Amino acid sequence: MFTTITNFAAEWEKEAELTVQVLNGLTDESLQRRIDADRRTLGALAWHLVTSIDFMTSLGLDFEGVDEGAKAPESAGGIAEAYRRISRALLEAVKTQWTNDNFLETRALAREEWRNGDLLRFSLMHQAHHRGQMTVLMRQAGLRLPEIYGPTYETWVEKGKTPLD
Repeated sequence: MFTTITNFAAEWEKEAELTVQVLNGLTDESLQRRIDADRRTLGALAWHLVTSIDFMTSLGLDFEGVDEGAKAPESAGGIAEAYRRISRALLEAVKTQWTNDNFLETRALAREEWRNGDLLRFSLMHQAHHRGQMTVLMRQAGLRLPEIYGPTYETWVEKGKTPLD
């Protein structure tokens, strides 16, 4: 759980940059990639990362998100830019509208009581979860994966090392 603006801001900035790296690795053609006919496309997953940040307005934060029902941009670059904008807007809202005490406030969500700091942590884990899904689809689409929490297979090869199986 986050308990201070400083800790949240540092973690959000790092994780948001990782998400941006994944989004920057997409191509317009890759947005239609899906693992199965009845599953989300890579573009839908990317757009979900953008729109899910809007949930944080339910914590009393006021920032410009995405209009309800707004369609995803048709370009990978447009989705990445929308993510950068809303991610910065959330961070700025936390920095300017909250004090550290707000992290301990609780809210009812899905019949449970959650502290705001826990919901912000959940938001980061939610992004990590979908980044993982996206990298599988990116690999299937033949795209180069960014290094997220460590080297990729290709990075190991380029360094002249034997990748782990």
